[in-house]
Amino acid sequence: MTMKDGYRGITALVTGASKGLGREYALELARRGARVILLARSEPELQKLAAEIRERHSGPEPEVLVGDLVAPEGPQQILRELRGRDLSVDLLVNNAGAGDAGPFLSRPLGPQLRSVALNVGGLLELTHAIGADLVARGSGGIINVSSTAGFQPLPYQASYAATKAFVLSFTEALAEELRGTGVHVMAAHPGPIATGFFDGISATINTKAADTPATIATRTLDDYARRRTASYPGKAVHRALTWPPRLLPRAAVARLSGAFNRRLRMHEVVDLG
Repeated sequence: MTMKDGYRGITALVTGASKGLGREYALELARRGARVILLARSEPELQKLAAEIRERHSGPEPEVLVGDLVAPEGPQQILRELRGRDLSVDLLVNNAGAGDAGPFLSRPLGPQLRSVALNVGGLLELTHAIGADLVARGSGGIINVSSTAGFQPLPYQASYAATKAFVLSFTEALAEELRGTGVHVMAAHPGPIATGFFDGISATINTKAADTPATIATRTLDDYARRRTASYPGKAVHRALTWPPRLLPRAAVARLSGAFNRRLRMHEVVDLG
């Protein structure tokens, strides 16, 4: 089954909208006729994106919402702001995320704790509140952006992959809980994306193997429109690589993925500057 009217007329909240994949989700949703609520910490970047949407599209006026999903009371403040502006969300795109690379014990703990708080805690709080509103109305949906990293333990990206494994499991469970309610839940599992994910550290992304953010955004929204519960919007090889971890012993998977990341020199990651 597909969405009869696409995205026209819906209000979509995109977290982490100021750059990278979140920015492309917002642009593509606006192109398809949705009213977008742009959420991130950086107001100048959000205002710039809002101006770009106005310039490109003649559809609904974008909303800028500045907030930090990791700050104490951050998610609750965001929810209060939505209510205060009388903004009702039809589609929640939980895109905001952060990660790190390198040996767990030799990397600073703070960024890893922030990654867990953002990738898991912030996602849970928004999903709990907005999801309840959607169920009460009997319509709408949620897209949780996970990763192919969530299908196996990843030595030298241990905490990041663990957060994405949480998102994978949580989204599959929630999709089943809400089946029949009129609320559609989908997880998106992109592989490497050509963004600034590793900014500030010595790790790099192979741009030849990576997908562009625009491609991932387009394919994710196509899959949601088709009412899929899982989207693999990247190159076919990235989806294929999610199958061996489902079949091999977990210890073997950890050794193989650790060897792969060592070839990428993830075990030698240091901070830049």
